[in-house]
Amino acid sequence: MRVCLLASGSRGNSALIEADDCRLLIDAGLSGKETERRLATLGLTGEDLNAILVTHEHHDHVGGIGPLARRYKLPVYIDRQTHAALPKLGIIEDLHHFIAGESFSFRGLAISSFSTTHDAVNPVGFTIDSSEGKIGFATDLGMPTRLAADQLKQCRVLVLEANHDEQMLQDGPYPWSLKQRIRSRHGHLSNVEAGRLLEDIRWPGLEALFLAHLSEENNCPDLATTFFTGAFEPFGLFPQIIIGRQHEASLCFSSKETDGGSFGMPGAGYPQVNDIS
Repeated sequence: MRVCLLASGSRGNSALIEADDCRLLIDAGLSGKETERRLATLGLTGEDLNAILVTHEHHDHVGGIGPLARRYKLPVYIDRQTHAALPKLGIIEDLHHFIAGESFSFRGLAISSFSTTHDAVNPVGFTIDSSEGKIGFATDLGMPTRLAADQLKQCRVLVLEANHDEQMLQDGPYPWSLKQRIRSRHGHLSNVEAGRLLEDIRWPGLEALFLAHLSEENNCPDLATTFFTGAFEPFGLFPQIIIGRQHEASLCFSSKETDGGSFGMPGAGYPQVNDIS
């Protein structure tokens, strides 16, 4: 199993999920060229990918889907309403529609979608079950819901939105209308709201928590890491906290069936690519 956030933030989002010899991208909000450059830091090319899953239609999540899917003939799994909201996506030869809340299988992986309340047409999160454990993916959530908590239980690895610190947002430079949108039930989770969601889903089997979609203006990695470490330590739980980055791939969670989880720079334990220009 390997999980890495290729990019996370308001300028582009994409995650690599690797389990049971299958490699998925969840969202592709970078350009095709930049996605390939960041895959190279993991020792991969676009030809190593098997499919793309789409959470919602906002440009920072879908900008590179068409070029990548067409160049590498990748299947794309997307909610039917979300696809209808992307008239400029272009022709995808291997396109698969699902409806939010449905489950489907792909190359032996059991993939489940669940609705979120973000301000998109029909946004979803995902869980991916494999022989190596369960991975949860929940960014652009809007608000922490019982549905999301139920879906995200028993994950070995969890990617969770932690967009802003409430005080930094309150005191920050954004116009009031944007602050209200971010704080609304259709916006983004604060550290506190994400921590509230974790109250229902933390368990000893959670090995890694990726914090995604951190605002560069209204949050900071040290603050978020300290907050979420504090949410686990009183219960004797110590998952690795990994911060998603906007301008480079995050650290990776990687493991083999015979080993415990390991953490390191992108590509740790895998062939390195020295020249990625």
